Amino acid sequence: MTQASSTTGRRRGEPREGTSPGVGLNSGAAHATIGAVTESYDAVVVGSGPNGLGAAAELVRRGHRVLVVEGRDEIGGGSRTAALTVDGYRHDVCASVHPLGAASPLFRQLPLADHGLEWVHPPVPLAHPLDHTTVALHRSIDATAVGLGADGEAYRSVAVPLTSRVDDLVDGIMGPLLRVPRHPFTLARFGVAGVRSATAFSGRFTTDEAKALWAGLAAHSLARLDARLTSAVGLALAVTAVTGHGFGFPFARGGSQAIVDAVAGYITANGGSIQTSTWVSSLDELPGAPVYLLDVAPGAAASIAGDRASPRSRRRLRRWKHGPGSFKVDFALSGPVPWRDEVLATAGTIHLGGSAVDVEAAEKAAARGRHTDNPFVLVSQPSIVDATRAPDGAHVLWAYCHVPSGSGRDMTEPIVRQIERFAPGFRSRIVGHHTMAPDDYEAYNPNLVGGDIAGGRFGVRQTIARPRLVADPYRIGDGVYLCSASTPPGAGVHGMCGFHAAAAAARALELR
Repeated sequence: MTQASSTTGRRRGEPREGTSPGVGLNSGAAHATIGAVTESYDAVVVGSGPNGLGAAAELVRRGHRVLVVEGRDEIGGGSRTAALTVDGYRHDVCASVHPLGAASPLFRQLPLADHGLEWVHPPVPLAHPLDHTTVALHRSIDATAVGLGADGEAYRSVAVPLTSRVDDLVDGIMGPLLRVPRHPFTLARFGVAGVRSATAFSGRFTTDEAKALWAGLAAHSLARLDARLTSAVGLALAVTAVTGHGFGFPFARGGSQAIVDAVAGYITANGGSIQTSTWVSSLDELPGAPVYLLDVAPGAAASIAGDRASPRSRRRLRRWKHGPGSFKVDFALSGPVPWRDEVLATAGTIHLGGSAVDVEAAEKAAARGRHTDNPFVLVSQPSIVDATRAPDGAHVLWAYCHVPSGSGRDMTEPIVRQIERFAPGFRSRIVGHHTMAPDDYEAYNPNLVGGDIAGGRFGVRQTIARPRLVADPYRIGDGVYLCSASTPPGAGVHGMCGFHAAAAAARALELR
């Protein structure tokens, strides 16, 4: 691919810090060393991604003294924003669109607006173009149903019962499975549909538009669409996040960094401490505390916790399987994307992959360790509603596809071709670009093993037993808790893995 600017292009991820299995998330606060810490704490959190900060926020909210320790010199983990391409353009390094962030019970109970967080909503949350038309997912059930034509009623039959109790549904699905549900009937209705594969579930639809829309939503699982439980991912996004009439597919104004900055602001305003530039390879390097919470990948947790994790937990953590990787391209554009269909110009998130058959084939290839020249590409265009992301009249575009774990193949050109398929002339708007291959993701954050952004391979066993099928999946040892995306409810910038781990840790603190 040619570039309009010779000063930008492919840059590698940040270099790995030594060879230790320590934390590579990001946090932002005063720089210090562990040895300089003399204050006592009720809890120490290792890692300042959304879940680590979510854990710290919940513990602070409960009145506990908390220290967050971060390896890098900035907070954020998978929720950072940076000038990756050309001066004046700001790109989200990992996560960009935040349906689960807006829906998060933790984020909704914290006064994050007081600390600078503002959700901005595009006119259309999500769109999926086909070669002959475009189907859109609106925040209105009626508007979405009209666009689905003959499948409008089939869509209503799924959406209406769940969206009428959307808060109950969010409470049910954003936590561990082995617990007494507060809203059993709503959760049961979700479970009956969600346990099926996306391929099987799509049999209720007859139109190409509905089948393609459903395939694109389910593909967020990073799994083969004929795998069981992939329908749960599609439902969680289509029902809870979009057509729930309240959450949508929003961006954080100014970039994803604004989310973690707001949570960090709440923590420090309420007595918590955040310490950066401190890599941790063992709990012995940390100040003494009754509980420790680890926002790291399972393998790293086993190494950091050492003998303080139970033998059974260590075995399970070390056997944890990671999923496919991702290849992302951030584009700096001289103007708006020349979408063929004007609906796409108003959509914050766009699924590019064509028909449901094409999407399913692309995701099956990645899951089987193969590449495809026709990838399913997930696109976000935050600058259509957030002018802080680019100079006047200019725009940023965020796009990625799924690839085999650890893939070294450059997917820039296939991604550009897929965009050009629905936006002829897109290439001429590019003034700079930046790529992240799976090894770049892992170098940027060692918890993204092989470029796995989902915290683990999607499957029945690892989805249900995340990381172990026990009543308290967060506790891995006496006073040691795992709170990363490898625990329930899984991937996403929502902080709920940290929230539930913190609740478990707080119970232990109260029993002391």
